[in-house]
Amino acid sequence: MAEIQGTYEKKFKRVHDALAASLDGKDVGACAAVYLDGELVVDIWGGYVDEARTIPWERDTITNVWSTTKTMASLCALVLADRGDLDLCAPVAQYWPEFAAAGKEGVLVRHVLSHTAGLPDFDRKVPVGELYDWTGITTLLAKQALLWEPGKLAGYHSVTQGFLLGEVVARITGRSLGTFFAEEVAGPLGADFHIGLPAEHDHRLALSIAPPDSIDRDWEAPIPERAMPAAVINKGLRLSDGNSVAWRRAHLPFGSGVGNARSVAAVQSVLANGGTAHGVRLLSPEGCEVARQEQYRGFDQVLAASIRYGMGYALSDRAFYWGGWGGSTVMVDIDKRMSVSYVMNQMLGREHGDVRALGIVLAAYESLA
Repeated sequence: MAEIQGTYEKKFKRVHDALAASLDGKDVGACAAVYLDGELVVDIWGGYVDEARTIPWERDTITNVWSTTKTMASLCALVLADRGDLDLCAPVAQYWPEFAAAGKEGVLVRHVLSHTAGLPDFDRKVPVGELYDWTGITTLLAKQALLWEPGKLAGYHSVTQGFLLGEVVARITGRSLGTFFAEEVAGPLGADFHIGLPAEHDHRLALSIAPPDSIDRDWEAPIPERAMPAAVINKGLRLSDGNSVAWRRAHLPFGSGVGNARSVAAVQSVLANGGTAHGVRLLSPEGCEVARQEQYRGFDQVLAASIRYGMGYALSDRAFYWGGWGGSTVMVDIDKRMSVSYVMNQMLGREHGDVRALGIVLAAYESLA
């Protein structure tokens, strides 16, 4: 069995064993964490930073979690809503007047959070380099027309959601979402998660690794065959994009977040623990409940799968979750007062039968029984 570092309460040994099994299988380096009642009850890691398996994964190793970053962006929106600075049922154009162009007056903030806004992709090809031009991209989105009436359909806004939410946050606070997150969320919580990674942390970074059976080592994010063609004009991002210095420095709320399982679970434990973590209150209990207010139930036009969306998260019974390309995941359960996270550098996908994160989450629930 793979050697696991860190600590865990005895009743959560199943989580330890699940991570060990994953490292004995396809994982290279990975970590898992569980917060329960605001306390860190599982904080474990193992494996290696590099594909050659020469550099051990350490306690402070961090990596790009791709779209798990979206849970941090969603939390920022929920915090602002709870403070009364953001109305989730208001039009986006109330905060960003230019956005009302091309018939988008009816797009509400909650539509953006639930991937039902009708802007799942840009209406032209956008090279990755353009994503670093915030003003240029938000101007493009402001001029763009909708693919469907807001709220009627859902289609995963894999890249656009981050810019839409980020611009709303910027209009309200005068700060980028990455800066707001650092100053108002991660900083007060002491969480080692970054949307825009400072250079001094580069030495701790584990780069993402392509699936072991991937012929193209610069793996491209796959697009489901049944996805709506007009909703996926831009092909998937490539592994090298997320591993680049430009990517990790950029404040991209849709996917440039860098952290580990401990920091992801710590931040999201705010929602699981009535709005507080480490003695810091970020939300009211009522503000936490907003996350699991169902906004859509049905078929996702991009993911080509049935899904339930709440406010910034997918719903599973009364728990909610989201994950990132390649496998990272966080699950939040308000009723159980638990948050569970899994983060790794070895990327897989649904086409590879990836159940690593599911194994960690199920092990956490089994430990509570």
